[in-house]
Amino acid sequence: MQVATFLHVDEAIQLAEKEKLAEQALSKHSVWLRGWVYRKRELKEKIFLVLRDVTGILQCVVLTDSEAWDNAQKLTIESSFEVKGKLKKDKRAPNGYELQVEQINIISIAEDFPIRKYQSTELLLDYRHLWLRSRKMTAILKIRHTVFQAIREFFISKGYYEFHAPIIVPRIAEEGPTLFEVKYFDKKAYLTQTWQLYAEAAIFALEKIFTIAPSFRAEKSRTPRHLTEYWHTEVEAAWLGLDEIMDVAEEMVKHVIARVLEKHKQELALLQRDTAELETALQKKWKRITYDEALKLLEQHGMKVKWGKDLRTLEIEKLTSLFDTPVFVTHFPKEIMAFYKPASKENPKVALCFDLLVRNVGELIGGSERDNDIEAMKKALKKAGENLDAYQFYFDTRRYGAVKHSGFGLGTERLIMWLCGLQHIRDAIAFPRTINRFYP
Repeated sequence: MQVATFLHVDEAIQLAEKEKLAEQALSKHSVWLRGWVYRKRELKEKIFLVLRDVTGILQCVVLTDSEAWDNAQKLTIESSFEVKGKLKKDKRAPNGYELQVEQINIISIAEDFPIRKYQSTELLLDYRHLWLRSRKMTAILKIRHTVFQAIREFFISKGYYEFHAPIIVPRIAEEGPTLFEVKYFDKKAYLTQTWQLYAEAAIFALEKIFTIAPSFRAEKSRTPRHLTEYWHTEVEAAWLGLDEIMDVAEEMVKHVIARVLEKHKQELALLQRDTAELETALQKKWKRITYDEALKLLEQHGMKVKWGKDLRTLEIEKLTSLFDTPVFVTHFPKEIMAFYKPASKENPKVALCFDLLVRNVGELIGGSERDNDIEAMKKALKKAGENLDAYQFYFDTRRYGAVKHSGFGLGTERLIMWLCGLQHIRDAIAFPRTINRFYP
């Protein structure tokens, strides 16, 4: 007995288009597909089943005189099935083809599916494990895959090594109050906020390194751009200064944009993402302005910010609206920066650092040169109430062959959010963790 060869929806359509089969010739070729019932509509003389698989959807038509009629009647939304039939061109069908069904094999009859056409956000989060099947989430997850692939592709092509740091760490952090505490046998430990301090140790061996790994922030934030668990793309490189590490950041993000535009026209269209912004970002050099210049621009547009204050969401939204590409803001006040960001020799009041800002998301990347002055870092850590003993290994990296080096961290979900044009970051990841949700 010959075993059926199953095609995906896109393969079946590509086969039909490749062979340029006319409608009559097309009816001679039967194909097998398998998937799930995405939509179902029953009429007196025919049943319309929309089959869903990883590649797309295909309308399947079952007539009353077909052997498949009884099984078609039994199928419910999200039931799994195999179907055999002949492809036929039909402009009214979702992708220009429909399948004239000859045979249906039922795999599993689904119970009454709890997700209807219109549902609340909270219900969709409760049923996140089922909502992943939606065409929207499937499109986002495909783009997410490409983003991760493109980041690795970029850094490996540039001679960077992928390096992994611990997830369970002592109390070392950018923001102590936002650490997640965990019990580590008879001691207290914490979930990592960044790989950076360990990465700075590794550059003396590998020089140029990157990672994509989970980070955890216990921030009591309910904004549409914050997660408590997110995937952090981080980079550290020996010998590079501020301008050079910004070059790396821009080139890397542009590489990801190019890959997403190249591979995901269909998914971006389904998400209704206007790609003009991405195409412009790909073509142009991104503007670099200082913190002082940013404050002047904001004041010209009716928003006065006191020098020394960080930029808030409203101010970032205004600033990014003034540019048609992402924009780098550099040289923030030293006083409000993390302890490892060095003061500028030309102006000690500012740090050698940058934020990359994008429209509708805000800060996409934060980066800096790294301080080699142990005493200056100790002073900043003491002021923040940190225990210096936990940082002794970090100080050792400066005691034995310190060199100029720089790095940055990118919130990978924020990049996905921007690329897909999402309103909320929780849709950029399969199972979001936020201040009030860690189920399912």
